Amino acid sequence: MKEKTYVDDIDRSIYDIKDKENDAYKVKAGLTPEIVEKISKEKNDPAWMQQFRLQSLQIYNSLQVPNWGPDIEDLDMDNIVTYVRPKSKMSAKWSEVPKDIKDTFERLGIPQAEQKSLAGVGAQYDSELVYHNVRAEVAAQGVVYTDLESAMHGEYAEMIRTHFMHLVKPQEHKFAALHGAVWSGGSFVYVPKGVSVTIPLQSYFRLNAPGAGQFEHTLIIVDEGAYLHFIEGCAPKYNVANLHAGCVELYVGKNAKLRYSTIENWSKNMYNLNTKRAIVEEGGTIEWVSGSFGSHVSYLYPMSILKGDDSRMEFTGITFAGEGQNLDTGAKVVHTGKRTSSYVNTKSISKDGGISTFRSSVQIGKQASGSKASVSCQSLMLDDISRSDTVPAMDIRTRDANVGHEAKIGRISDEAVFYLMSRGISEEDARAMIVSGFADDVSKELPLEYAVEMNNLIQLEMKGSIG
Repeated sequence: MKEKTYVDDIDRSIYDIKDKENDAYKVKAGLTPEIVEKISKEKNDPAWMQQFRLQSLQIYNSLQVPNWGPDIEDLDMDNIVTYVRPKSKMSAKWSEVPKDIKDTFERLGIPQAEQKSLAGVGAQYDSELVYHNVRAEVAAQGVVYTDLESAMHGEYAEMIRTHFMHLVKPQEHKFAALHGAVWSGGSFVYVPKGVSVTIPLQSYFRLNAPGAGQFEHTLIIVDEGAYLHFIEGCAPKYNVANLHAGCVELYVGKNAKLRYSTIENWSKNMYNLNTKRAIVEEGGTIEWVSGSFGSHVSYLYPMSILKGDDSRMEFTGITFAGEGQNLDTGAKVVHTGKRTSSYVNTKSISKDGGISTFRSSVQIGKQASGSKASVSCQSLMLDDISRSDTVPAMDIRTRDANVGHEAKIGRISDEAVFYLMSRGISEEDARAMIVSGFADDVSKELPLEYAVEMNNLIQLEMKGSIG
C-alpha cells in the first residue's frame, strides 16, 4: 500500500448540513432604496435607523469595490437576498424554538454547550436571532446580553445610538456601507463596571438560505474594570454564492479586559467580507483569537485602537486555505496612547492550490511614546501549487518605540521528515507531527474547553491539516 504523503480534505459534514428552505419572509434579490426601506419596516426601526440605512445605501453606491485584494468579480449583489426571516420568533426557551431550526443547532451541540460551560447563548438563523438565553446568575450581575434590535427599542436605546457604527463608519469601505444599509440580527452585550463574567458568552450564526447574505452586527461594551470572554461561530454550505458582511464593534473600558474568540468556518462558496474593530481605554486589554477555515474568499483584518495609556492588544490567528480558497487575512493596530503594547502571532497553512495572504498594519502615533509592537507570521505550504504571501506595513511616528516584525514562509523540511523516519516513524506520521507542531501554539489558544461545536470545528481542521 502506498504511503500517504498528502493532507486529507477536511470532513466538515457535520457543519455542512442544510435544511429545506422554510422562511416566513424574504426580500427580493438586489439592493435598492425600496428593499432597504422594507428591511427597516420589518425590523421596526426607529426613525434615526431608517435614515442611517438609506444614507449608508447612498454611500455604498458611491464607493468602488476594493481592487487590491482577492478577486470578487463573481459576487453580484443583484443575485443576493439581503434579508430572510425564518418562521420563528426569538425565544428565551429552547423548547419554543421550531423543531427544524432546533434540530440544526442541536446537531452542532449548542444546547449541550450552553448547559455545560456557557454563561449565555445567542443563535441566529439567517437574518434573525431565534434563541437567546443568559444564566440567571449572570443577569443578576447586571450583565446585558440580548439581540441588538430589542436593545435598540429598550432602556439601552441611547447607548446603541451612541455606539452603533461609530467605530466602523459606513464611509470606510463599500461593504461597511452595505452593512449599514441592510444589517439585521446580531448581539448586544454590556458588562457593568467592575463585573467579571467568569464563563463565556457565545453567539452562533447559521445561514440556511442559498444565495443570501448575512449581515449581523455585534456590539460589545465592557465597562471600567470589567472582564468578558465572548465567542462567535458560524457554518453553512451552499453551491451558489453567499455573502457575509457582518460588523463587530468592541468597546473596552479603563482597566477592563475583553477576550474575543471567533471561528470563521463559512462554506467554500462564501464571500466573507467581515469588519471588526476594538477601541481600548487606559489600562485596558483586548485579546483576539481568530480561526479562518472556510469561505471561497475572505477579507478579514480585525483592528485595535489602543487609545488609552498602558492599553494592550494580543492577536492570535490561524488560517487554513485549501483548494479554491483565497484567504486574505491579518490584523491592524493603531497606537495612540503612551506605553501601549501589541503582539500579533499568526500561522497559516495552504494546500491544494489554496492561497493564504497575511497583511499586518502597525501605526504608532507621535504621542505614543514608550510603545511596543511585535508581529510574527509563519506560513507553511504543503505542496508545489499552493501560495503564501506576507504584506507588512508599519507607520512609526515616534523614535521612542520598540517595533519588531518576523515572517517565515516555507515547506515541510525533507531533512526533518527523514530524521523522524530514521527514528522509526512513518512518513505519514512524521509529516503529521511537523504540521501539528507548527500549528500548536496557535490552536491551543482557541477555546476548545468552552464550546462543543467549536471544539469539533478545530479538531476537524487540525485532523485535516495533519493528515
